[in-house]
Amino acid sequence: MMDKQEQLLLESKILHHLQAIYSDGQSTEALNILTQELIEIMGFKQHYEAVSPHQNYWDESDVAVITYGHSIQKDNEAPLQTLHNFLDEYLKDSINTVHILPFFPFSADDGFAVSDYYAVNPTLGNWQHIESIASEYRLMADLVINHCSDQSQWFKNFIKGEGVGHDYFYTTHKNAPVSQVVRPRTSPLLRETKTEKGLEYVWCTFSHEQVDLDFTNTRVLKEFVNIIRDYLNKGIRVFRLDAIAFLWKKLGTNCLNLDETHEVVRLIRTLIEHSHPDSIIITETNIPNIENLSYFGNANEAHCVYNFSLPPLLVYTLVSGNSRYLKRWLMSMPPAQHGTTYFNFIASHDGIGLRPAEGLLSDTELATLVSTMQKFGGEISWRAGDNGVKKPYEVNITLFDALQGTEDGKDEFGLARFLCAHGIMLALEGIPALYIHSLLGTRNDYDKLERTGHNRSINRHEWQHDELIGLLKDNESDHNHVYQALTELIQLRRQQPAFHPNATQFTLHITDQLFGFWRQSMDRRQSIFCVYNITDSEQTLLLSDLNLVVTHRWQDLISKQTFDNTYDEITLAPYQMMWIANV
Repeated sequence: MMDKQEQLLLESKILHHLQAIYSDGQSTEALNILTQELIEIMGFKQHYEAVSPHQNYWDESDVAVITYGHSIQKDNEAPLQTLHNFLDEYLKDSINTVHILPFFPFSADDGFAVSDYYAVNPTLGNWQHIESIASEYRLMADLVINHCSDQSQWFKNFIKGEGVGHDYFYTTHKNAPVSQVVRPRTSPLLRETKTEKGLEYVWCTFSHEQVDLDFTNTRVLKEFVNIIRDYLNKGIRVFRLDAIAFLWKKLGTNCLNLDETHEVVRLIRTLIEHSHPDSIIITETNIPNIENLSYFGNANEAHCVYNFSLPPLLVYTLVSGNSRYLKRWLMSMPPAQHGTTYFNFIASHDGIGLRPAEGLLSDTELATLVSTMQKFGGEISWRAGDNGVKKPYEVNITLFDALQGTEDGKDEFGLARFLCAHGIMLALEGIPALYIHSLLGTRNDYDKLERTGHNRSINRHEWQHDELIGLLKDNESDHNHVYQALTELIQLRRQQPAFHPNATQFTLHITDQLFGFWRQSMDRRQSIFCVYNITDSEQTLLLSDLNLVVTHRWQDLISKQTFDNTYDEITLAPYQMMWIANV
């Protein structure tokens, strides 16, 4: 139990957050009561942990896998149990963090229209399955905080005008000034809904099946603190704040990244870290790069931010054979201060987001990327731009298919290009996360795309367990080649102190055809020069360009080739990668 002074400090901190969030419309007395209610919900009067904002709760061994609960299915077995068994048998030596995409009852958007935040979707399993996975792996779960399902009991109560949830939703008037609102969709923002109190216009950032919650109502905030407490009790230690950038609405603004939204993130961090200091927050903000970085705050908001600019830039680099833009972006990325780091990924359950590349690639280059992805079977999702003009929002395609060729078309280097992409991601500053379908070499699922009519389904294949295992054991299959190569590369990465998520990183200036950066361990004992041929032709590297220390022996950790002469000239095959380390 914390002493009186500690309790007062925590109360003061929580109250400060609440005063910043509810600067209009809430009395001091009301906020003091709310502070005590949040302390009670979190159980801080019984248990309290001291925290250090600049402590890293991760190291080079941290690697995550992203998966749906039903990505692998087996007859007569709960999918979450099948997933757990697969993790133990095939990935235990490669990953230690598992992000299970929304595993709650839902009505739409493959889980992101949650109808009950306190239950596990019975078609996947139950809370025992979730807690069992959490006992062996660091479990990451989605806090779908901006919106919920229009089929939820909360929204049904909203329509009735009574019961829990009847006042949880953000409404406005039919002719509200919403022209500035930034959205990732082209559907109408306001949903006309008949209720017992009359016609209401409900705010829907994403779709009319996903109705936005109203955090100006403190009861909504308390509900989500209850949900956070429940997830902590179930063993969840990583919270992905889904679509958090859209949380706070204020008419006359773009309703994106508002100050109140940032303060809600700070409050959530305060609550979870004082409960479990090793719990971390990751903000999911698919927005331009500079706005995304703002969610680090001063090591008082997100512990990690998704590195959303990496996927489109890396894919563009590998299909264009030019690293200029990737290099320029990497040089602009500030080192994450201790207590924060980047969450790196190059494939996800959604697609290759294009908004984070705006300002980094020109409109012409983005158009070229889009057309190249379409040639490889990709679909395009659109958003509403200025003056109602549609703009490409994301490319929907599996990463394996996205990298089957260059702007000139498909070629024989698809596997090497695909592995090169992961070799870059695995070595960058930050925690790497791999989509399970990348680890398995999954191709575009056109059957599911046709069946659902949703573009994102192309990258959400559902494997039958026995079929998958057969392919992974078949030495002739692409799935075997991908799985073997990636797991070996991941395991190699996990042994290198220079790949600590916060280890020093500098961009190398070689040529536009060779992309590279230097990593140095935090104790300065290990240096690794990471060099990649990002083209479909051989490229020459002069070791002298790397300024290797001549008193050290150097070895490529991947090929095991050693270099005794730091003036050697090396030829890199198409898409060859090298991690040149002092030994």
